[in-house]
Amino acid sequence: MSTRPTFRRLPRAVREQQMLDAAVRIFSRHGYHGASMDEVAERAGISKPMVYAYLGTKEELFVACLHREGTRMMEAIAGAAVPGLPADERLWHGLRAFFGFVGAHRDGWAVLYRQARAERAFADELAGMRARIVEVVAGMLGHALRAEGREVAETELEVVAYALVGATESLGDWLADHPEADPEKTATRMMNVAWLGAGQLLHGVTWHPPEQ
Repeated sequence: MSTRPTFRRLPRAVREQQMLDAAVRIFSRHGYHGASMDEVAERAGISKPMVYAYLGTKEELFVACLHREGTRMMEAIAGAAVPGLPADERLWHGLRAFFGFVGAHRDGWAVLYRQARAERAFADELAGMRARIVEVVAGMLGHALRAEGREVAETELEVVAYALVGATESLGDWLADHPEADPEKTATRMMNVAWLGAGQLLHGVTWHPPEQ
């Protein structure tokens, strides 16, 4: 009687998602260097040669994980920020979608913003994703403010967007370490911290250091 493993035939797209699910889990737990293709194959329930055949080398597999998790996150944020709403409401919906993603995909978050950040080889991938998120946030704010009849310099929008994204990422890391925390309540906290300052800045209220 043969002891060789048998694999149920599945459509390629389904099989690839199984491999990516397994890889995200392994990379999130062990990091890029600590993870092995054997572990990925075992968790996915397939052979290691099949992983290589479908998704390439370990580096290519890691990049595929980054792209999938990054796309999921971006689609969640962009889909939640409904056009036509006031700037604060659009930002709130985007924050709620972001923290909802982190809460539902903690392994994906770990790969995106912990494991990738620690590896110089993937710095460009991560920087590109952050730049796209900043672009979405800046565009969202600019669109909402123009709808109110206000024009804000692109530099101001970019600065505010970078500040909001950076603070939101940090709080996302906190949420990832606190599974008992409610993602929606976390989004409300972020809104209270960020918008009370950002909203005034975008409406022309600024602070100036005292004269020496």
